Amino acid sequence: MLTDQLVDITRQTLTVMLILSTPVLLAGLAIGLVISVLQAVTQIQEQTLSFVPKIIGMVVVAIVAMPWLVSKLMTFSAEMFGPLPAGG
Repeated sequence: MLTDQLVDITRQTLTVMLILSTPVLLAGLAIGLVISVLQAVTQIQEQTLSFVPKIIGMVVVAIVAMPWLVSKLMTFSAEMFGPLPAGG
């Protein structure tokens, strides 16, 4: 395997990983920001108040986005395990 091919596969893998993790991470960020603002406004400093809603929201987003996530992962897997390009 050539160095160029290895670099390209690594780049594709990292890109797919970032794309697949984005919806769940953005949900956690948004929920955490809303909870933090609410905690600052009400001066309630309870740790579970931010942790539990964030986990629930991230799980819900992961379940809703699952068909899209699986589709992207299957496409990537088919590209990786498909036939090798000519000349390699």
